[in-house]
Amino acid sequence: MKDFFDTWKFKILVGIAVFLVGIMAYAGANGRLTAAPQELLSVAVAPFQKVAAVVSGGVASLWEKYTSIDDVMAENETLKAENAELRQQMVDYDRVKAENQAYKALESIQSQRPEMSYLSSFVIGRDPLDSFYGFTLDRGTLDGVAVNDAVVSDQGYLLGMVVEAEPTSCKVMTILHPNFNAAGVVSRTRDNGIVTGSSEYAADGLCVLTNLARNTLTEKSDQVVTTGLGGVFPADLLVGVVQELVPEVSGKSTIAVIKPGTDPRTVRHAFIITSF
Repeated sequence: MKDFFDTWKFKILVGIAVFLVGIMAYAGANGRLTAAPQELLSVAVAPFQKVAAVVSGGVASLWEKYTSIDDVMAENETLKAENAELRQQMVDYDRVKAENQAYKALESIQSQRPEMSYLSSFVIGRDPLDSFYGFTLDRGTLDGVAVNDAVVSDQGYLLGMVVEAEPTSCKVMTILHPNFNAAGVVSRTRDNGIVTGSSEYAADGLCVLTNLARNTLTEKSDQVVTTGLGGVFPADLLVGVVQELVPEVSGKSTIAVIKPGTDPRTVRHAFIITSF
């Protein structure tokens, strides 16, 4: 298009148009404008009128878009505020829902073991390098929490024990930790052992029951519970089920690999047993 404007044809058209406009203006001023020159002039200037109309239309459209950008930005800010409010409502809903579920779990677990005192708590932290072995709860000494308190899941399965207690929080060592120890027994066979963690199985969320007799009658799917010996843990707390039996390195005893009833790595809510 730019090349056409630079050609001699375009320049001639412009000259004719100017000439016709001059004639029309002169004739109009003297009252002698006839239909024929007027039609000829309209035909001559029509291409220029179309170009002008397109250009003016584009400018008008651009201006409308420019003037509406403030409205768009204001609407965007309104939508952002509404979105933030909806997200907060979802957070509040999830919190209320979790608390409601915790109250229901507390009612259920207290009906099973009414002699115990439970403190409802939520997991508020996990060490990414220690996710197998520990987590932090939102209850502390101000709530009556003490070191060595047992920690169980909503279903009553043993998760671990409190090893550090601050005023408003506490650190839990899980049953997957190699330093964890609780006297345990196989419910069906009454084979006694020690529930503890193992670095070999922790990544899979498994713990072990050690010191079983070499010729134990324990089998896969047998239930393991605490014995209460030592006074740290109440008796008959559920631990989990036997997944497999493996010989101890020395060959003098057997180890039962246990799948906990509740996975300590993913639990979000727990109960701290403050008395029993």
